[in-house]
Amino acid sequence: MPEDMIRSVEFRKNSYDAQSRTFEAVIATETPVLRHDAQGPYLEILPAEAFDLSNQNLPLLDSHNTGTVRAILGRTESIRRADQQIVATIRLSAAEDVAPIGQRIADGTLDGVSIGYRATGWITRREGAQRIRTAGSVVPREVTLTSNPADPNSGVRQQQEAAVPKDNIEDGRAALIQRVRAAHNLPEDFQTRMEEAGEEIGDDEIRQAGRDEAAAIRAAKPEPVRLRFQTGATDEEMVAFLRERRAEALACRMTGEAPSEAARPFMAMGLQDFAREALATAGVAVRSLGAEEVMTRAMHGTSDFPELLTASGNRVLASGYQAAQSPLKALARQRTMSDFRATSILKLGEFSGLQKVTESGEIKAMTTGEAKEGYALDTFGGTFALSRKAIINDDLGGFGRWSEMMGRAAAETEAKQLMALLTVNAGGGVKLGDGVNLFHADHGNLAAAGAALSETSLSAARLALRTQKGLDGKTPVNVVPKFLLVGPALETTAEKLLATINATTTGDVNPFGGKLTLLVEPRITTTAWYVFADPATAPVLEYAYLSSAPGPQLSSRDGWEVLGREFRVVLDFGCGAVDHRGAYRNAGV
Repeated sequence: MPEDMIRSVEFRKNSYDAQSRTFEAVIATETPVLRHDAQGPYLEILPAEAFDLSNQNLPLLDSHNTGTVRAILGRTESIRRADQQIVATIRLSAAEDVAPIGQRIADGTLDGVSIGYRATGWITRREGAQRIRTAGSVVPREVTLTSNPADPNSGVRQQQEAAVPKDNIEDGRAALIQRVRAAHNLPEDFQTRMEEAGEEIGDDEIRQAGRDEAAAIRAAKPEPVRLRFQTGATDEEMVAFLRERRAEALACRMTGEAPSEAARPFMAMGLQDFAREALATAGVAVRSLGAEEVMTRAMHGTSDFPELLTASGNRVLASGYQAAQSPLKALARQRTMSDFRATSILKLGEFSGLQKVTESGEIKAMTTGEAKEGYALDTFGGTFALSRKAIINDDLGGFGRWSEMMGRAAAETEAKQLMALLTVNAGGGVKLGDGVNLFHADHGNLAAAGAALSETSLSAARLALRTQKGLDGKTPVNVVPKFLLVGPALETTAEKLLATINATTTGDVNPFGGKLTLLVEPRITTTAWYVFADPATAPVLEYAYLSSAPGPQLSSRDGWEVLGREFRVVLDFGCGAVDHRGAYRNAGV
């Protein structure tokens, strides 16, 4: 579990308004603070954007004392980000025992402020021998007055009426309005409205109007998304999680898809933003670098920016790949292979039944037939380049289009390989281990003559599958039809044939309603149609990927022939026919 922590800052003296008992302090900055843990010393950084400011009303304590209610000195009225700092407007209690605290603040005797907070999502990096931990999420728990500040770069914004004579009521009122506006970071029209109201509203009403308007503005804004991690997650796991979310955000910008809640905070970042962040994480000072130099260093240095590009490209590639999937894959069984050697798939025949045990108790051994089919993986690939100009110009559209097209090309490659298994040899399909085409009269899975798709011809296909025999040629295997595969020309006919009909007479009953799933493959350009069983019970087709790289894989390198970055897509894929009993073909008419 993350532990509660404290951090001290300073505020400038003479910022205390005795009339309202308020002062404004910078309570946190991004200044590194030295801390220690079990691994030794490290620098802690709390980025302003990491702060969760949903709770605007925090207690003001005396020296982090939570043991007594008397240590509560007041509360914050508002907390906001300003110039990469966290600024709070704080009001002291009107209790008599708190009055001396206000006097010490006013005369500058007390000028230290600290926060108590809980931080998670740490990202750890090193600059030389120095370990640096940056928080991904910071939840403030309390603000405290302290005599020992630790952040020298924090301070209080001066109140704007400090130089205004106390006897000038009008000037004092204008200064109050300005102060309230500044404290709550309100728009200019707030000041105009308050000034036009004149004496109709008093000082307390102005302060309340400021609080109400600030609350309304906060309520109108969408709640900030905060990254959450599982308890006990290591720094490496958190870094990996954030890297994945950044890649997701970049991919969503390219595809237009909605990001997850965890990736949403990164959606506003462009390539240059990610490049600067990657360089800063790698320890490179980026404040003085121009856009071109940032992108050049990020692409060719030791940062993880190239990895981010590749990861986001892989996501777009996968999206295009999935969108272009052929329905043929629903008919095939998937597996993985460890290498490129041809695999042999052993088919075992069926047992005709158990044999009766003899009077002496002898159980006879049983035998079965066997056959083999096989295929091997092949490697397919292609390349494209993202130019230096496109990267500097933040042209995510071009990168996204290339990645998506490569994904679709990979899906098309797989579909062509699977389709060829069914259509080679003049439509008879690939030859099996017995030397006979996949669809053949000897296999009992080819219509003797082409016939239009109808209840009669579909019934004949179902009968052929149901009466298939095992390897012994005798034992029925009872193949259950599940899919009807057609080309676009037969789609409407097939839909009508498979439609469920609420029959009023026995003759109107549709025997195939709800029993077959229609698959339409645009690569089938003839009137041929097929019936397939579930590949889980009677596999006919099988496809495989290399176990270490399932599906298309995107990798990249520094551009050699082009100024930019080169990307390569590789697909290790193979497919084959493993049996004939689960499929039937009719050439159609």
